[in-house]
Amino acid sequence: MPTYERLTSEERRFFQLASEAAFSNPFSDERSELDQQLAGQSGADRDRLMQAAVESVLRRVGEMGRAGKANLALYGGEDRECLAKGLLFALYHHYLGAFDELIGRQQSEGDAPCAVAFSGELLARLREHGFKEADARHYFAFFYQLRRAFHFINQLVGQSAAMRTLRCALWNNTFTCDARRYEARLWNRMEDFSTLLLGETGTGKGAAAAAIGRSGYIPFDEKSGRFAESFTRNFISINLSQFPEALIESELFGHRKGAFTGAVDNHQGLLSRCVPHGAIFLDEIGDVSVPVQIKLLKVLQERTFTPVGSHEQRPFRGRIIAATNRSLGELRRQGNFRDDFFYRLCSDVIEVPPLRRQLREDPASLDALLAHLLLRILGGADDGLVASIRRSLQRSLPIDYPWPGNVRELEQAVRRVLLTGHYRGDPFAAAPSAEDWQQRLAAGELSAQELLSRYCRQLHQRWGTYEEVARRLQLDRRTVKKYLQG
Repeated sequence: MPTYERLTSEERRFFQLASEAAFSNPFSDERSELDQQLAGQSGADRDRLMQAAVESVLRRVGEMGRAGKANLALYGGEDRECLAKGLLFALYHHYLGAFDELIGRQQSEGDAPCAVAFSGELLARLREHGFKEADARHYFAFFYQLRRAFHFINQLVGQSAAMRTLRCALWNNTFTCDARRYEARLWNRMEDFSTLLLGETGTGKGAAAAAIGRSGYIPFDEKSGRFAESFTRNFISINLSQFPEALIESELFGHRKGAFTGAVDNHQGLLSRCVPHGAIFLDEIGDVSVPVQIKLLKVLQERTFTPVGSHEQRPFRGRIIAATNRSLGELRRQGNFRDDFFYRLCSDVIEVPPLRRQLREDPASLDALLAHLLLRILGGADDGLVASIRRSLQRSLPIDYPWPGNVRELEQAVRRVLLTGHYRGDPFAAAPSAEDWQQRLAAGELSAQELLSRYCRQLHQRWGTYEEVARRLQLDRRTVKKYLQG
């Protein structure tokens, strides 16, 4: 029997915490609690707390390395498992900058996989720590997936409770609620798990789908020094409502030459173009006809499809993500959306929250969203420009403006303010329902300003003049006007 080194009880506890942190959801409260324990400190700033925890693990692994005790071959049983996860945690975070640079370069270069200059160094370090050749390659690919998922999910900005819940849900959709089980058994089986995104138009369902689709596992080819695919090819999206019924099947499944009038050549559909470990996003799935639903159901059940005008069955190797802003419950009751299709789509159902809910839960999210949108529109923005646009929106819109177009409307509002200095809102926007206001009032969620603004609006709708509202509320006319105009 070989004689193994043993971790001290304190070391074992520390690396158990590191192991739990390594496989926890980075957007969750659980991860913050683990970071506090690893860092030996508390704090409200999640990013600083996470950095302190990482530095603590890196320091401990460095000490063990200098003592010649950071090799898995020296340990057995539970000690080996604890140390392995701690080493993976340390190596992953040590190379975060390199992975971030690779993600940015791959986005710029497009569909041809980039050379990974640091791959030899990182793989060598994994082997030096005692990881086997195949395991080292697998963990390297897993590192890349983790960092891509964090990068793309973190682009969904805002600190409201609803957005924090959304980011947690997207992470779990990618790695499941048990990342250990995912890493060991599910990393190459996620195509069996479909996802349904629900939410109003303009909420960002496409961005949420892209975060999932671009975060799939991609194997690493050590001979070429590249990953097997570019993540830019891993995600394909289609808006099903933009195609007439006669063309949807051709776009999805492809067609053979001569299959119908105008089919002058073979056409490769989206399902054929989806690469292994890739994903297809079917937006506006609630708009497709029952015959198309039946064919998509076959894809989900049998993982095969048949091009239009052909009898050849072809394999489908990707994952399906679908979205709609329509009520699938109502469509199902009307017989316009098949129950069996719904149950094949809903391995996971994620709701993307409307903008009004985000701002109600965290008004400060508006500044973060404005900064994000200005970065996309102008390539950058300072705090002064963000504050200027916020003030313009607050002057021009009522305090309870419901943002019916959600983030998409907010982006156009920013453009309008940049062009004209103001945004008056959508004239057809519906005010929040009485039921919504009553629920918020009962929950104690309304501020005094919101209450007064709402009451002023109700009285103005009834009596028609600022003067009458001011008389009934015993307020100055200018004060009433301020609350009515937001």
